[in-house]
Amino acid sequence: MLLFFSTWCYRRKNSDCFIPVRQLKAPKKAKRRQAAGDSGSSNVFSMFEQSQIQEYKEAFTIIDQNRDGIISKDDLRDVLASMGQLNVKNEELEAMIKEASGPINFTVFLTMFGEKLKGADPEDVILSAFKVLDPAATGTIKKEFLEELLTTQCDRFSKEEIKNMWAAFPPDVAGNVDYKNICYVITHGEEKEE
Repeated sequence: MLLFFSTWCYRRKNSDCFIPVRQLKAPKKAKRRQAAGDSGSSNVFSMFEQSQIQEYKEAFTIIDQNRDGIISKDDLRDVLASMGQLNVKNEELEAMIKEASGPINFTVFLTMFGEKLKGADPEDVILSAFKVLDPAATGTIKKEFLEELLTTQCDRFSKEEIKNMWAAFPPDVAGNVDYKNICYVITHGEEKEE
């Protein structure tokens, strides 16, 4: 919950809503280590590109309202209040804080993201998000509909990003996009063997 909230806060700062499609991929360095058989490094900073670390630092700074270097329940309450969430229960805040093994400084915050992003969100969570757009449960979404959503809503895709997406995930001859394959690539980093 804290990880989702943190990402949402960062995206909220930069747009009117949250669609993390481009942010869901696991860190490139972590994927290379997994492919090489390395179980991980004690230095969480080695898992991320410098630009990713900077984005997480900005999100951390937004949440650390009192600027003491630790995310506390009060920080979470304050940032939620600043976004209009005024009646948040203590239990909800405590659940977010308990996701960490101790006080949440930036290193712990980054470690939490590193652990979460090694496989991105669980595949079923991402599939559930796509299924909202597929009420008939066909496993596909019309290319035109998906493109319209991605170019007109929230954090809009550029023409170049749309072109790259269709190159990576070409629709079938009927114009349907297999969102299950997209989910697989987001969570596993490579196309599923048929």
